[in-house]
Formats: sequence, structure tokens, C-alpha cells
Amino acid sequence: MDRRMLIIFGITFLAIMFAQPLLKKYFPQAVPAAPAQQQSKVETAPVAAPPPVVAPTPVKRSVAGSKASASTPSVTQAASESETVIENSLYRITFTNRGAQVKSWILKTYDDDRGQPLDIVNQAAAAKYGLPLCLWTYDEAQRNKLNSVLYVASVAGSRSDAGSKSLTAPTEISFDYSDGDITVHKTFRFDDSYVMHLETSVIHDGAYVTALPAWPSGLEDHSLYTSYHLGQIEYQLNDKTTHLDIKKISGGGTLHGPFDWAGVGVPYFAAVFIPENPESASLVTLRNSLMVPKNLAKPNEDLAPVDVLGIAVGDLAGPTSARLFVGPKSLAVLQSVSVPTVNGAEADLRTLVNFGTWGIIARPLFAWLRWTYKYTHNWGWAIVLQTLIITLLLLPLRVSSMKSALKMQKIQPQMNAIKERYKKYAMRDPKRQEMNTEIGALMKAEGVNPIGGCLPLIIQLPFFWSYYKMLSIAIDLRHAHWLWISDLSGRDPYFLLPTIMVISMVVTQRMTPQTGMDPAQQKMMTITMPLMMGFIFYNLAAGLNLYYAESNLITIVQQVVMNRTSLGREMKELAAKRARKKLKT
Repeated sequence: MDRRMLIIFGITFLAIMFAQPLLKKYFPQAVPAAPAQQQSKVETAPVAAPPPVVAPTPVKRSVAGSKASASTPSVTQAASESETVIENSLYRITFTNRGAQVKSWILKTYDDDRGQPLDIVNQAAAAKYGLPLCLWTYDEAQRNKLNSVLYVASVAGSRSDAGSKSLTAPTEISFDYSDGDITVHKTFRFDDSYVMHLETSVIHDGAYVTALPAWPSGLEDHSLYTSYHLGQIEYQLNDKTTHLDIKKISGGGTLHGPFDWAGVGVPYFAAVFIPENPESASLVTLRNSLMVPKNLAKPNEDLAPVDVLGIAVGDLAGPTSARLFVGPKSLAVLQSVSVPTVNGAEADLRTLVNFGTWGIIARPLFAWLRWTYKYTHNWGWAIVLQTLIITLLLLPLRVSSMKSALKMQKIQPQMNAIKERYKKYAMRDPKRQEMNTEIGALMKAEGVNPIGGCLPLIIQLPFFWSYYKMLSIAIDLRHAHWLWISDLSGRDPYFLLPTIMVISMVVTQRMTPQTGMDPAQQKMMTITMPLMMGFIFYNLAAGLNLYYAESNLITIVQQVVMNRTSLGREMKELAAKRARKKLKT
């Protein structure tokens, strides 16, 4: 029975490790239901479905008249294409007046894989499917027109260079276009944070046109083509935050609000719209294909298809007023962004950081890790110190597991005798129930818990999974150095940590008395399990490998000490006795 429980534990552990990435990739969570009056599920919206009909909202006329209410709007168009740069200490944004869109959005405090300031705009996808802050409409011809004409730009604020169109925040830039038939206006205001304020409106024949500001082409934080499936559309609706991955998104699907916020994100960065009027906000999900190289060193060879997610957010029946956050998924930053909530949800963007099912454990672990970093000034050493403390705290569970296994082995002969008396009965025979009753009574009399040896180990799994999830989403580990490792969020470049993990698992298995397992089975578990774990871990984040390898090394030290205690000696003697008995038979 102890052997079976150990095998079950191993299978359960591997199942959890394999299942979580697969579930995340192929079976993401379903979209929560929108309000009953206006429910619309993303997964049910076909890509080629005709756009919903939205009744135009007439523009209110004023007695004195206005540009919107004039019977014949004046023509407002630029003669040539121009660019305007807006920057503060956090970003440098380059606008083009062609479509009044963003060509480049550089985050100054973050680097790309080449060590250059990170341009968050996915240039390859944007060239094909649209630049950030373009306008999305259900009419494709109208959409193409709005995003290709030349707008007249007007700027306000302090110029960093009087001879250039480079502005330093706080400032404001507006774009206007009119051809006598359609009138478009965009205004963007900037301050010293990652958040900007935007206002957009499109008027045709005296009525507002459904034209939503969009971020259509994902974010540029992909080092490998396989990373594209990590893109998500994320939003806060009905007091819940939803993280939808690619498998649940169809292009052109519409979700109706109220939305506290909605955006598109990758593990470490996000572009999030925060509507000024959440009750009237809707979002359109965008999904398009793109060919990217499997090997970045050979950008024109071995191309593979990937999907790129985008989003358009705004008021379907009028102008849109919202704030836009474009920046890192850092808890400190996200908690500083206020959100006008509708249903008592978090009043900031902190839930953009998805700690997963075990968030109740992962969040405190991350807060603890950040506190440790303040004293170590290195994320690698912070992980080392935290791992040491966690492993020591879990030591009582390991001792409890050994004690339970020893008790089970002591009554093993009596259990075998009971089974021998009932082996002549078939599995479906009612007499088999009497056998189980006798074994249960024996365990109760001897104070043995049938799962006592396995349960303490299973209890550790939530901690392990929480640590895995925490390290996989912590932007603080992105490009963080430790000894020979240049990026704790990426894989170990020399695979030293996965190798140490495999070797330490083999040593631990050989040192641990396996009283319920024959030598052949023990040999299989000693070799097979570590190799499988090494295969799983070799490509995972170096920070996670550091945690697991160190915890294994500490476990070896613990096992050496435990083997010298009376409990350890008794288990070793019992295991040796059982092995000798098997050899004789």
C-alpha cells in the first residue's frame, strides 16, 4: 500500500506539472457571463460574423451652432505626413499624423533581448493589422480610411527643443480630420506616469459613428515564436478579473460592459483601457495570424504561424473618453493606477498580475520575496534565502511522512496475513468488504493513517505550484542577474541548475529508506523520476530551477541528519530486513 501511495503521489505530481500549462494553453477559463440584458460571449462570436447593427446617435445641436452641428463641415486635412514625440522619464511615444496613431512606444526603464530600450509596439504585427490608438469600426472600408488619412496635429505644453516636434509631459496633442462628409477628433493628454488620457469621436451626417480606440497588434515582448501563445485579453467585469488566452478569442467578437478596465497583455507588460464611464463601455476582441521566425538569428528562414491578440474599447453609441495604461505588470506600479469601479472590485490594476488558483499563497510569497530583496539587493540571493527558510519550515512534514511510513511497515505482516485469508474471494465478493473492515480496524488500533505517508508531501504541492506561478509572472525577475545567469525569468544558459536538480534528486532517492518498495522498483523510481523532472525543468525559468535545486540540496542535508536519528536507523534496518527476505524468496 505504501508503494502504491508513493506511485500515486509521483503520478499526481507529474500530472499537475503537465496539466497546468496544457490547460492554460488549450482549455482556458470560460468567459464570465455579462449582465443578462446584454450578454455576449467571446467564444460564440464567429470570426466572419456580420457586425452588429448599432443605431447612430444624433449629435445634439446647439443654438449657437458648433463644428459638429454645421451642415457643411469645413475640410481639415494635413498636406504631408509628420511625426510628434511625447516623452517623460518613463516612456518616449512617437505619433504619426497618418491615422493619428502611435508608431513607437518605448519604455525607457526596460530593455529588450538586445539590451536596447524596449519598444512595446509589435512592429511586425502593427504593419499588417494596425498601429496602437488607431480607430476600429465594424465597417472595414471606413476603418481603413480613418487610419490612413492625414490629420492636422496641434500640440500644447513645453517643448524640449523649440525647433522640433518633441514635447515633454505634462502636455497635450490633438488630431483633427474632416473631408466635408466625416469629422474625426482625437485628443491625448500626458503626465509623468504610465497613464495617458484619450478622447475620440467620429461624426458622419450629424450622428456619432461607432469608432473605438484600439490596440490591435499585441505587445512586443516575445523572444521566441512559442511565446506568442502567452498573450491574453484581460478585463475586470462584475467584480471579477478574467484572463482570456488565444484559444478562447475570436476576431471581431463584442463584449458589452460595464467594464472597470480592459486590455491586452503579455506576462510582463500590458496596454489597458480604463473607461471614464464603465457602464457604457464595450470591447471588441481582435485576433490575427502572423508568420514569425522560429530562430531569431535567422529572421527570414523557417517561419511559423502564430496568433496576435488585440482589443478595441469604448462607447458603441458615442464618443469615447478613457485613460490608457501602457507599462509593466509591476504590483507597485499597478496599485498606483486608480480605477473607477462599478461593483466593488479592486480600485486599481493589481489583478492584472495573475497569481492563478493558488494566489492566496503566491501573493504573500511574492510580498515576502520583495521584502527580502530590499536587504539582499539581488533577486537571485533573495530566492536563495527564501528557499532556505521555506524548506526548513516544511521539515516537520517530512518527519511526519517518515513516521507514518514506519508505522505502516510495522503492521505490514499483519496486513498481509489478512489479505492472504481473503485472496480466494473475487474482487466483487461481499467478503472483500470484510477484509477492508479488518484492515481498517488494525490501522485504527495501531494509530496508522493510510495516507499519512503521502499527505504531508501532497500538502507541499500548493507551495511548490504557488512558487512556480509567482516566479513565472514576476517582472522583477525579468533580466535580473545572479552569478552566471543573466535573466532569472529565462532558462539557465548552461543548464547547470537543472543538472544539479536531477543529480540531487537521485542522491535523495538513494539516501531515503524505501521500506515499502522492492529494489527493482526503487531503482526505477530513483532514475526515471529525476530524468523526467529534468526534462520538464530544463527549459523553465532559472529562478524556479534555483528554488527547486536549492531545496533538493537542503533536503539532502536534512536526510543525512534524519538517517542518523533513531527513527532513521529503524527505517533503514527494516528496509534492509525486507530486502534480505525478498532475496531469499
